[in-house]
Amino acid sequence: MNTPAGRIGEFLDYVVVEKGLALNTRDSYGRDLANFEGWLDKKGLKLEDASSSDISAYLKSLKDKGLSPRSYTRALITLRGFYKFLLKKKILTASPCSLIDIPRVPRKLPEFLSSEEVVSLIMAPDDASPLGLRDRAMLETLYATGLRVSELTTLKLNDINLQGGWLTAFGKGSKERVVPLGEAAMSSLKKYMDDGRGAILGKRSSKALFVTTRGSGMTRQNFWVIMKNCGLKAGIDSRRIKPHIIRHSFATHLLEHGADLRIVQAMLGHADISTTQIYTHVTNERLKNIHRKKHPRG
Repeated sequence: MNTPAGRIGEFLDYVVVEKGLALNTRDSYGRDLANFEGWLDKKGLKLEDASSSDISAYLKSLKDKGLSPRSYTRALITLRGFYKFLLKKKILTASPCSLIDIPRVPRKLPEFLSSEEVVSLIMAPDDASPLGLRDRAMLETLYATGLRVSELTTLKLNDINLQGGWLTAFGKGSKERVVPLGEAAMSSLKKYMDDGRGAILGKRSSKALFVTTRGSGMTRQNFWVIMKNCGLKAGIDSRRIKPHIIRHSFATHLLEHGADLRIVQAMLGHADISTTQIYTHVTNERLKNIHRKKHPRG
């Protein structure tokens, strides 16, 4: 018979291989289950012995420790998924989580930049230099496609099709999606590939689209430094320059200009449309603010 630890391992492999979840999510699930297993162990219980009252008591202990509502909810989602997996494997006949509802967590609206701020940010790099061409191409591509920073920095040369006007991105769980490029991004990418990339690489070769002076592919950390410096040059408050700010701006601006929610979902690579719908709240809130400021009786 498998040990509980073995079952946790099987579950973690299952969420990656069959569910297509990212390795970071797998690690989070692993930590949540290890903590719960440790809590049960102190009571002389095994994972398969846990009852609904045990789950409730454990969740209460997390609340008492001051765990944030989001972390608390994630812990419950992990437990629900794990015990659903044990049901699927016929190790259990009932889930101890079946009667415990997931609390509604207020979602924080994503911050975004105005169109003018995005333009200032994109124009901040000096495109008279190879590195400036690269930096502008990265920012243009990010705003044109709404990619995650990790998706941008892992792009390969053969992921870009300038003739067709699209790129192939690999999102969470290595899920592939095709995203269109706008004229501005295509122009910046062509300039970078013609006049910037080769000058940065010198005699070295790389499959990465965006490269560093060391000849290696761009990293998230490198890009983050570049973006912060560009924000400083553009006169944008550094506290507003965050990893996903351009992605949030991309989605918000598309919806403000009438884009279909399903299209935005596809371009962002969201598995669930409810994740994309948060941007409709952003645009609705902005519309209300504009109405209050501009309408005579707002």
